[in-house]
Amino acid sequence: MQEEENNQQPSRKIKFALPKGHFLFTSESVSAGHPDKLCDFISDSVLDACLEQDPNSKVACESACKNSLVMIFGEITTHAQVPYETIVREAIKQVGYDNISKGLDYRNASVIVSLDQQSQEINQAVVGSKHEDEIGAGDQGLMIGYASDETPELMPLTHHLCNKLISRLQECRVNEICPWMRPDAKVQVTVEYKRVDSSFYPVRIHNVLISQQHDEKITHSEIEAELHKHVLKHILPEKYVDEQTQYHLNPSKAFTVGGPYGDAGLTGRKIIVDTYGGWGGHGGGAFSGKDPTKVDRSAAYAARWVAKSLVASKLCKRVMIQVAYGIGISEPLSICVNSYGTHAEGLDDDALSEIVQNHFDLRPGVIIRELKLRRPIYAKTASGGHFGRNEPEFTWEHPKIIDLNAWKTHKAEQQQQNQ
Repeated sequence: MQEEENNQQPSRKIKFALPKGHFLFTSESVSAGHPDKLCDFISDSVLDACLEQDPNSKVACESACKNSLVMIFGEITTHAQVPYETIVREAIKQVGYDNISKGLDYRNASVIVSLDQQSQEINQAVVGSKHEDEIGAGDQGLMIGYASDETPELMPLTHHLCNKLISRLQECRVNEICPWMRPDAKVQVTVEYKRVDSSFYPVRIHNVLISQQHDEKITHSEIEAELHKHVLKHILPEKYVDEQTQYHLNPSKAFTVGGPYGDAGLTGRKIIVDTYGGWGGHGGGAFSGKDPTKVDRSAAYAARWVAKSLVASKLCKRVMIQVAYGIGISEPLSICVNSYGTHAEGLDDDALSEIVQNHFDLRPGVIIRELKLRRPIYAKTASGGHFGRNEPEFTWEHPKIIDLNAWKTHKAEQQQQNQ
């Protein structure tokens, strides 16, 4: 009898019974007031302060925070005269932490600065006496770019909606549309997709989760009503919302304790939030606090530029670009193109790889020059995502439209010359 019971199939009910060929995918994002994002903003504010005076600054600035303690540490070589403590306090203020009841007060925070110069060995390997186009990568590593035609911004719908929700929450707090809001917030969006051959398409929003820090005066039911009225109705596309869409609004009920008082923060811990929300992969390197000679940042921006250019040129519907580097070496060590079978008729991934290598020079120095990455533009990237935003400074979001016929003609001419 015992043996029969052990051989019985599990009786747990299938929770997500979807039509055949359908699947769920979830992305998340966090606000500028999340302690990790606060640290990203501080690190990028320090970077911008250096680049503003010295565009050739070499910066690797990390930040950490807990309670009223904020620390910046790392390696910076610059001719700029930077009041680091002032920069840190101003960044905290800009994020909205101006009262200890919110989780931090920029006036009373204890700020520790522990910065050294960049290693001369690294500087010699990367820059030395090389022409700018020939500078080497600041470190080894692999970087990922991704694009999908499911939104006009060529971003995954799940992550695009997350970033839009975060932006709207920020707008509601800063403009006092919802004066009860405090800086810390997290969102999560799950979308139901349908597979069709090699492609897939968003069908509907399955569920949305928002956790918004708030003051003690507002009730949970009021928070739910306000989030529906001032946030969700402004952001969620009607065509993806139906009666079955689920909303989890401040599911913990109380969220008054937030920011560094609720959790410790550290630069670079939200790398999936910064990129594609779980789509396409990630090389593992964080962005914030790094000058553009660090390929963790500049090459990831370039890989997005390449991916977006391929999709915008209708050479594929979805694509991931991987590029790898070695410290001190200017040329990439590898380039990989994966269009997931969505390439245009007459093309394949080998052809797309040739197109990429023909149209894009992915040496770090050239990336820096073409994308104008020595400007103090990085604090703006620290919240709301580095990709899929139509900001004039975000040059990597301006696709290069590729003329397929011109490329085919060029290739045919090369083949004739080689015969």
